[in-house]
Amino acid sequence: MDEESRALTVRLRKESGGSEAYERLVATDRLDELAAVLTAGGQPLWAREIAAFRLGRAGDRRAFEALVLLLNHRDPERCASAAYALARLRDPRTARAAAALATNELRTAYALYPVRLLTELRAPESAPALITTLERLLSPQNPYWRIALACVEGLGALGDPRARPVLTAAGTHPRLAAAASVALARLRG
Repeated sequence: MDEESRALTVRLRKESGGSEAYERLVATDRLDELAAVLTAGGQPLWAREIAAFRLGRAGDRRAFEALVLLLNHRDPERCASAAYALARLRDPRTARAAAALATNELRTAYALYPVRLLTELRAPESAPALITTLERLLSPQNPYWRIALACVEGLGALGDPRARPVLTAAGTHPRLAAAASVALARLRG
């Protein structure tokens, strides 16, 4: 079991109260049983998260919608586990969904994990979405500097030359300057 799976199971064991249903979902190898949790009514969030995470890790695209909803959740731990599973799902819709979440001005406070996921995916949508998000976050009074920093770091990792103007602008912000300098150096290669 990898570290992300271990963290998820520990967190959700507490949330579920260590119920029999929890133990069954963690132990089953039957993908159809996990998928049924996503479509059945009245399932608790922890059960849906376990099912979606496990299906995503297994590459079962039935998890896609549930994982995108979890990626957009206000709880950072749920976002982190969803991003991890989505990266392993390898569904071609993932980058578009992550880009839509990262660039949604009404959900900026929750954009950190979509931004990180876009960087990991290295999809055609990644750099344009990170550029758009970073441009919006460069105003001096913007409180989301951690998300801006993730955009700067992501753009540096992607190495897309289209990011040069926004990275240059980010270099004038005290909290972003060092990362912007590193990112620009990576662009020059």
